[in-house]
Amino acid sequence: MLLAYALLLISLLSACSRYSPASITSNPDPKAARTNVDQELLTRLAQIASAARGKVGVAAVVLETGELASLNPQDHFPMQSVYKLPIGMAVMKQVDAGKIKLEQKVRVTKNDFSGRASHSPIRDKYPNGTELTVNELLGWMLRESDGTASDVLMKLAGGSEAIQAYLTEIGIKDMIVLDTEKAFAQDHSLQFRNWATPEAAVTLLRALHERRGLSESSQTLLLKLMTESRPGAKRLKGLLPAGTVVAHKTGTSGTEDGVTAATNDIGIITLPNGRHLAIAVFVADSPADEATREGVIAKIAKAVWDKWSK
Repeated sequence: MLLAYALLLISLLSACSRYSPASITSNPDPKAARTNVDQELLTRLAQIASAARGKVGVAAVVLETGELASLNPQDHFPMQSVYKLPIGMAVMKQVDAGKIKLEQKVRVTKNDFSGRASHSPIRDKYPNGTELTVNELLGWMLRESDGTASDVLMKLAGGSEAIQAYLTEIGIKDMIVLDTEKAFAQDHSLQFRNWATPEAAVTLLRALHERRGLSESSQTLLLKLMTESRPGAKRLKGLLPAGTVVAHKTGTSGTEDGVTAATNDIGIITLPNGRHLAIAVFVADSPADEATREGVIAKIAKAVWDKWSK
C-alpha cells in the first residue's frame, strides 16, 4: 500500500511540473514573443518621438532575422543629404560596369559649387575650382556630406534620371532623387521633392548589405566611407557603446521660422552578436532645438539596440 501511494504521488507531482504555468511560459511561442517585443518597442519609440514635437518616421530591421519595428514607415520625408547614399551606389554600379573609373580626374568649376547655403568643404578649400578623382569626390560626399561633390557625381552618373533608374533596377520604391543640392539650397521648397519613406530607406540599406547590383569591392568602399562619416556623431551613434560600427548617412535642412524641415540619419549598425541592424530615422517639421532632435534619433537607435543586441 505504501509503495502504491508513493508511486501515485510521484506521478501527480510529475504531471504538475510538466503543465504548470511556469513551465509553459519558460518556452513561449517564438512568433508570440516577437509580437510582444515589437509592441513594447513600438510604444517606446512613440514615447521618444514625442519630444521632437514634429513628425518622426522610423524603420528598423535586423537583416539576418527579419525582426522589425517601425513608426510612420510609409510616410514621405525630405531626405536632404541622405540622398547622397543612392547617388554613391549608382556611381559605384557604373564603376563596376567600367563606365566610370575611380581614379579618373573630374574638373570641379566655380559653377559647380552648391552655394553658400549648402555645406561644401570643397568650395571652401578650393574657391577657384579644382580637379579631383572620382574616389576623392566619393570621400567628400559620404565622409563629409559635401554638396558640391554630390552634384558633380550625380552629373557624372547621368543626372537624376540615371539615379532613379538605378533605384528602380534594384527594387527601391518610394525614394525620389530629383534635384541637385545647388537647386534646393537656392529654393528650399525643392527639398520636399527629394523624399523617401523610412521603409524605402531601410530597403536601400538592405540592398547595400546584400550587394544588390554592386561588387564586393564597391560595397566595401561605400561602407568604409559611411563608417568614417563625420557629421551626425550625436544621432544614430550618439548613445551606442564606444567602438560600435555604424555605417551611416545623415541629412539636415536649414531652420525657417523656428521649424527644421529635416533632421535625419540612416545606417547599418553592427550588433554585438554579429548581426546587422538597418535603421532609418527621419525627424521632420520640428520646432525643437538641434540637441533635442538629434537626441530623439540617438534614443531611438539605443532603444532598438537594447532590444536586439543580445
